[in-house]
Amino acid sequence: MAKLRFNISVSLDGYVAGPDQTLEEPLGRGGEDLHEWVVKLRTWREAHGMEGGSDGRDNEAMRDMLHNVGATIMGRGMFGGGSGPWNMDEPWRGWWGTSPPFKHSVFVITHHPREKLTFDNGTSFTFVTDGIRSAYDQAMEAAGGRDVMIGGGADVADQYLAAGLVDEMDLHVVPILLGGGSRLFADAGADMHGLELVRTTPGDGVVHLKFARGV
Repeated sequence: MAKLRFNISVSLDGYVAGPDQTLEEPLGRGGEDLHEWVVKLRTWREAHGMEGGSDGRDNEAMRDMLHNVGATIMGRGMFGGGSGPWNMDEPWRGWWGTSPPFKHSVFVITHHPREKLTFDNGTSFTFVTDGIRSAYDQAMEAAGGRDVMIGGGADVADQYLAAGLVDEMDLHVVPILLGGGSRLFADAGADMHGLELVRTTPGDGVVHLKFARGV
């Protein structure tokens, strides 16, 4: 049965982005440090059209994270382009350039409608304005029996956790303190309690925690 999965890097004090987030610095002050462990991995580099990279436990965690994913859900903040109505005079096409790494259907939860955006490598972005359940249903259909991944950010993840829809969660805990910013689990609610820790994997400057529901 297809699952709704969630993965994210998080600081020791619970933030997935630092304070003072801007278009120029979308992860805020210190937020880029949350992802130092991932950008050097072979699997991450391959997905972004790059060569080389390291193997080992962290790369295995990345491969496990990407396995069997057929669609992705994300919030407006992760897709980027600022808040409010879209500027269609200079349309924002995401942070990933002309070849986004997803290579499947992505559903962006937003308050502001926009036409579907399609790339030559199989990635498409559909902008969903009628809530998390609609995005879930559309993503599950697009995934065709494979799993759906919540890419972030914290607000969207908390909404799905509060709704009890998340089947698996991978937290990549990085030993830094951000002291503010975008906090995970701020409004996740009691339905988180059904997610139980099933695996702990120490890595290079990160600890991978896997939770699953109903184990």
